[in-house]
Amino acid sequence: MKGIFRKLFKHKGGSRFIVQPGDKQRENMVYYEMSGETRRAHRSWYRGKHTNFHPVRASLAEPDAFANHVGKGWLPPAPFIDKNTYIAAFGSCFAAHVTKFLAKEGYNVFGRNLRIDSHIVRSGEGIVNTAALRQQFEWALAGAAAAAGQWHDKAGVELEVSETVRKETHRIFEETEVFILTLGLSEIWYDKETGAPFWKGVPKDSFDDTRHGFRVIGVAENLENLERVRELIRAHRPEATIVLTLSPVPLAATFRPVSCITANAVSKASLRMAIDELMRAHEDDERLFYFPSYEMITAFLPDPYEDDLRHPKPAAVNEVMRAFQAAYLR
Repeated sequence: MKGIFRKLFKHKGGSRFIVQPGDKQRENMVYYEMSGETRRAHRSWYRGKHTNFHPVRASLAEPDAFANHVGKGWLPPAPFIDKNTYIAAFGSCFAAHVTKFLAKEGYNVFGRNLRIDSHIVRSGEGIVNTAALRQQFEWALAGAAAAAGQWHDKAGVELEVSETVRKETHRIFEETEVFILTLGLSEIWYDKETGAPFWKGVPKDSFDDTRHGFRVIGVAENLENLERVRELIRAHRPEATIVLTLSPVPLAATFRPVSCITANAVSKASLRMAIDELMRAHEDDERLFYFPSYEMITAFLPDPYEDDLRHPKPAAVNEVMRAFQAAYLR
């Protein structure tokens, strides 16, 4: 860069651009700094008000790497959850890590007391798709009917559909100040007669090809389900905070006639897109957040998975939880 005038300025989006006049080739480029390196991009395109370039490998080792390259734009302005805040955390199996961490740190999360007679406490990690999530909120808060035989725990044991459980779930929702909802997958089994979703699948001994079907929930339907969940929470708990997360645990198997890796990519992309569309549709909702645990595991932390390539290592889970703690807990 010797002998060439450099002018650095702070872009609104946080990137540092270097303007270099006097050299035709250089004038066609935008130079920016990333982790102490000068990098370049073409000047041909208008880059808007919020340009954030993809990090390089060295960027991920910086002290504020998570905040700058993963959490930026998604995190609350300051932590707001204290140890008196009522929290309900459920959804995909990754939600169990959230519940366990919060309980260990002394936070008031439903689930510490397993005597609570509610499926979202006893078997909340089984509610892995948005249709089942919506069904649970409509049943508990809107009094929607729920057919027996649809809900099973992770061992395949049928769960009771009773007024006692519904009332207890309703009570939990009415008391909850922070909902942490972890989405898991878009592949579902459903009842052909009612259209109702199964949480995880159909027990082998109960499967009936004439009654049970399989399908993939697309972006539009996932979004519709999330919109309904938000609508119900806002109707019953208008001051409550909603924190959405996406589980980084991939499908164990797909029931589609394609590879599991590609099916998982579609399953997660559908959910992530639905979350993003929900967030953009409600930018004025100051109590709606997305915590990027999915991106943190899949694109940020080095070697985050166990040898099964599905479950995050304890160290990776701990990093995610510490990032959540820094952003949300006080």
